[in-house]
Amino acid sequence: MWKWISVFGLAAWAVAADPIHGTRGVFLQDGGGTRIRIADVTFDGGRYSVSMLEAPFTDHFLSMRPFKCLEGPAKHWCHVPYPYEIARRVTDEDLTDLEYDFLFLWKDATDYGIDMWNGVYYKLEADDGRLVGRLHEMDMDILSAPPEGGNLRPVREVDLEESDPASHWLPVLVVE
Repeated sequence: MWKWISVFGLAAWAVAADPIHGTRGVFLQDGGGTRIRIADVTFDGGRYSVSMLEAPFTDHFLSMRPFKCLEGPAKHWCHVPYPYEIARRVTDEDLTDLEYDFLFLWKDATDYGIDMWNGVYYKLEADDGRLVGRLHEMDMDILSAPPEGGNLRPVREVDLEESDPASHWLPVLVVE
């Protein structure tokens, strides 16, 4: 009987240590460690689904489009749903589809419109049983036209610039 419990405990630990298994919360985190839960993601056999939460977001109509935004003291973080088809598949080595589900634009709290240059892209990596995304800046204009030739992933490494975490309100995305 003890062997069964030990094997079961080991299996439970292995599942907990796999960051792309089961249902996980998605959080944006500021530099001081304060977190805002923005979504839940459910992983199932290499595929996943995302459920964005309503509560932390407020509705904004910016540059003639509706956005769901997190209101910070000096900046707002506005979610940009990826506008094209996405496979919603992930592996330990490829988390790109999930990165595309959490695109944001930031704007100053007093601005009335948005600037597509202020794009936010979180590059995800596995880290001790969770996924951690570090903020990269990007020009969202590359998403203004449908990708050519069936390329569902038009954001290239050269389009991303690693950001100074201290220069932004929410520099980290955590999936755990």
